[in-house]
Amino acid sequence: MNFLEEKIITDGKIFDENILKVDGFLNHQIDMDIMRQIACEFKRRFKGDHVDKILTIEASGIAVAVMLANMYDVPVVFAKKNATVNSTDDKYMSEAYSFTQKKMNNIFVSKPYLKEGECILIIDDFLADGQAASALIDIVNQAKAKVVGIGVAIEKGQQKGGKILREKGFHVESLAIIDSMNTETQTVFFRRQ
Repeated sequence: MNFLEEKIITDGKIFDENILKVDGFLNHQIDMDIMRQIACEFKRRFKGDHVDKILTIEASGIAVAVMLANMYDVPVVFAKKNATVNSTDDKYMSEAYSFTQKKMNNIFVSKPYLKEGECILIIDDFLADGQAASALIDIVNQAKAKVVGIGVAIEKGQQKGGKILREKGFHVESLAIIDSMNTETQTVFFRRQ
């Protein structure tokens, strides 16, 4: 069992067979020790891959992406979900269904922040149906850049996202893959890696 699986067992809460709450250390309150360990593990797993930028989606992926980008000494770009007054029309856009929000989000990255030919490492906190990752891949493709890999802290292995991305040939690294969860016993079953 790795450090993240242990943290999920001690601090995670299961709400149903598809909802795991880890906001005490990953996506609301940030445990810096866990973030450092996650970043170090991603750096190890993507060793040898050239990375020009780290790409994530707001908001929960940002903490992990920043820690990892610091190790690579590269910029972090995060796709925004809502346009603001100072948003430009010059942007790459895609759509991603949010599993937790139960709604479709239009996401975008301003064109100056992704350049043709750049090697992009996509990082996120969760992978369920793969909607966010697919939207980020679409944005990278629009920029004529290259996805070198997809790093995910927690993958819900009982959902189809990871399988679909791997079948498409993407290098996907998930630090903890959940095969199933039991609400009554608050037990998480992890896939052996």
